[in-house]
Amino acid sequence: QAQLVESGGGLVQAGGSLRLSCAASGRTFSRYAMAWFRQAPGKERAFVAAHSLTGTGGSIYYADYADSVKGRFTISRDNGKNTVYLQMNNLKPEDTAVYYCAARKTPALFRSSTAYEYWGQGTQVTVST
Repeated sequence: QAQLVESGGGLVQAGGSLRLSCAASGRTFSRYAMAWFRQAPGKERAFVAAHSLTGTGGSIYYADYADSVKGRFTISRDNGKNTVYLQMNNLKPEDTAVYYCAARKTPALFRSSTAYEYWGQGTQVTVST
């Protein structure tokens, strides 16, 4: 079992930056696939970024990003702290959403929310004009 706790959300002006953190419990965190999703008011939950080994036989981490955030957001992890980060730069009003951290115990790169077994409670990010 794993528990995820997000932090770092808040209110920022357009063009600003914010870093989200997700602290995870789990003895095999280094093998977890980690991802960020977001849900804006009235919208469906959407993929933002993922970070994982390519599979059970993988030894190299890869990152994947939604087109809407490529070049602006960076996902990374610190296995020693069991923490994944989402560095968000050049924020836009359309980035406003509740951001959720997700984890999958078997490493793989997925964009579908159904592939992830564990979820955090979410943290609000609001970008003003």
